Amino acid sequence: MTRRRPCPAAPGPLEGYAARFDDLFGSLAQRRGFRDYLAGLLAPRDRNKTLTALAGAEPVTGAQHPAVQRLQFFLSESRWDAERVNARRLELLLADPATAPHGGGVLVIDDSGDRKDGTKTAHVGHQWLGRYGKTDNGVVTVTTVWADERLYYPVHAVPYTPARHFAKGKSDPAFRTKLAIGADLAVRARAAGFVFRAVAADSAYGDQDGFRSELAEAGLPFVMALKPRHGTWAYGADACTPADAARALAWHGPADPGDWQAVTRTFRDGHTETWYAADATLGWWGPDGFTRLVVATADPGTLPGKATWYLATSLPRPGGPREADSPHPPADLAEITRIYGIRHWIEQSYKQVKDQLGWADFQVRSDTAIRRHQALVNCAFCFCWDAWFGENPPQHDTAAPRPEPGRRERGAARRRTAASAVLAPGDPGGTRLAFPLDRAAALVAGMVKCAPAPAAASPDRLGRGRLRPAPLPP
Repeated sequence: MTRRRPCPAAPGPLEGYAARFDDLFGSLAQRRGFRDYLAGLLAPRDRNKTLTALAGAEPVTGAQHPAVQRLQFFLSESRWDAERVNARRLELLLADPATAPHGGGVLVIDDSGDRKDGTKTAHVGHQWLGRYGKTDNGVVTVTTVWADERLYYPVHAVPYTPARHFAKGKSDPAFRTKLAIGADLAVRARAAGFVFRAVAADSAYGDQDGFRSELAEAGLPFVMALKPRHGTWAYGADACTPADAARALAWHGPADPGDWQAVTRTFRDGHTETWYAADATLGWWGPDGFTRLVVATADPGTLPGKATWYLATSLPRPGGPREADSPHPPADLAEITRIYGIRHWIEQSYKQVKDQLGWADFQVRSDTAIRRHQALVNCAFCFCWDAWFGENPPQHDTAAPRPEPGRRERGAARRRTAASAVLAPGDPGGTRLAFPLDRAAALVAGMVKCAPAPAAASPDRLGRGRLRPAPLPP
């Protein structure tokens, strides 16, 4: 058998991570393309991370440069399997004690859309784009993220294909709704070895009875948001909503909370908030029904819209009649609130993969190329964790079966020390990529040695040797 030719090393610690995928690529060009693509994604953003940007070429005039064309071929034409690459990424996460999932984590399901012009791109359509809060032409991808109080990372991602792409529209056997894709991804995550306390999702999924039923039939517990006026369970004067059920609960102030129980939410920056949670009754939903309606709010008296959660969960109430027969451990009100609080990490991950790693910057049209780009972005994201924990091993038990009620939803406020710094310190509302990429020298040390450049290199300035990605700031 012919011995493989060695591949030029990627900068800094990226080489050690990339080398673990080498057996999935059949040629030197593919192994080199994998490294160059990840290095380009990890470089600082000064413009959209198109193929010319990843190769360090001018946006238009550099499109035909060999370095750009090599990346184009790697992404669109070269023979390699994005699913196998993603599976290897998940294997690495499972094998590392610092990132291995445990039973106290949460699997978050959501979808995110990005604008795309034209009609020829795979999966494009006129559809709701949650990032922009309106209907527009774009591509929507359903994703799952595993998260706990200290870390989070993507698991699977599948683009949603609008009905217009199918010969029989929504009646076509190949058409799948976002809800069906999301339920399938939850089952795939469990099959891949990712354990979690519950599946969490916002009201776009939680409002759908069929979606919750699919998860229940698959044996997956859930904690999902409902809209305040989601559906009704009676007719005429007896009709009511989750908000009505919450207002029916007794509340006489903090000194006499009545039906409400105080729960403490502690955030990453260290501040705490006292919320109140209660089991409500709505139709056949109740504390001891198969589906519980849990209301968590900052103020039971006014139920403020932006600080009140109406949650449907299949986790039984501690001490209730379902506890003995349920396959899932019971969850008290504090834990239900904690689980849904972790759901918001998926919003942070969207900001990072989109605003820093170029998730939506692809300029390819084929389904294969889009899926490959997304798989490579997820690899770049997880490399950040790998590099960080490689130099800063966690000093705590990462295999706890269940966090105790009242633990911090987003971790304690931590200094950036070797023992405790993690991927996303500070306010998760920020758009900068998390700490390891802010400290690029700790991640891609070789890139930092390059002199800063005010603009992208023109084609004639690119050497014939290995690509030189854009320099990273220290």
